[in-house]
Amino acid sequence: MNKYIIIGAGILGASTAYHLAKAGADVTVIDRRDEGQATQAAAGIVCPWLSQRRNQAWYQLAKSGAAYYPQLIAELENAGETNTGYAQVGALSLHTDQKKLQAMEQRAIERRKDAPEIGDIQLLTTDEAKKMFPPLADRYGAVYISGAARVDGAATRDALLRAAESNGAMIVRGNACLQVSGKKIVGVHVDGREFSCNTALVANGAWAKELFEPLGIQINVDFQKGQIIHMQAKSERTDKWPVIMPPGVHYIVPFSDGRIAVGVTHENNTGFVVAPTVSGMHEIFEKASEVAPGLSKNYFLDVKVGFRPFTPGFLPIIGPLPDYEGIYLANGLGSSGLTVGPYLGAQLAKLALGEKLDISLEHYSVLNALN
Repeated sequence: MNKYIIIGAGILGASTAYHLAKAGADVTVIDRRDEGQATQAAAGIVCPWLSQRRNQAWYQLAKSGAAYYPQLIAELENAGETNTGYAQVGALSLHTDQKKLQAMEQRAIERRKDAPEIGDIQLLTTDEAKKMFPPLADRYGAVYISGAARVDGAATRDALLRAAESNGAMIVRGNACLQVSGKKIVGVHVDGREFSCNTALVANGAWAKELFEPLGIQINVDFQKGQIIHMQAKSERTDKWPVIMPPGVHYIVPFSDGRIAVGVTHENNTGFVVAPTVSGMHEIFEKASEVAPGLSKNYFLDVKVGFRPFTPGFLPIIGPLPDYEGIYLANGLGSSGLTVGPYLGAQLAKLALGEKLDISLEHYSVLNALN
């Protein structure tokens, strides 16, 4: 029987483990639980349909990721995983320019033709938007997308890992080192222990470089540091509040327990420094107060820091490692990790099992990240 080892237990690796274990494979997951793991820090929005990114390969992946969530969550809930971290609460995409809102609405309507999961699309006045999300500033109109969802990355990852374990997967904590014979994977060394395998699937995000360096492989995976502030609503019920997408890169994600995540920074060349910075927190608070001044009365909880991996062109990669037998990798999910991760993990599992994929690997070639 083939033995599969997955290195990295973020949302991508956890999904890969779940899908392989569900298929009856012998699965071991190895993870160091590094501080700054992107999934552990992430609170995200599943709503790719309004994006103006021109890269169609990215959009098709993100669209498929959004469409896949309801099926996956239903599977997990049927398996007894009720705390999945996912809830379809809708999204408000904000702007002060009515013409841009109308263009956004039309873009959503057009994309709904082949993405019915978008759901209802409504152009809202300021008063209508504030009724759905009371802390909003008075100047924003919005496009409401009912099919959008919020995701707690750590909760979704943990549900996937528990479901994988229920299907026989083993979770190992430690530092992985690939063991090859010639150009063939034979196992993984983990802090003095040896685990044999026929197939290794590498999904360790920002830490991929150091894993491949002993093999003489230079992989072009870099990362951005992201800081996310968590606050607690003073008294309001937040369970029905939609997620908020203002102009730019910041966002607001309310959760059912009154917790509200606001973010996020995009910092380059920071190194693996997990400490939050005053400048980063100032940026987030300033943007959040501008968009939703009503949040200022909430209580501060903490700051989470994660390192989002990205590859050249900011497009994920997935596929076999060239010139090696039995090594596969996926990486570079960047800011789309929570949207794309579960779906791409399902594709990585199919690839390892020799099954037909739902995507074309040529669009996400590993060669794009090899120097």
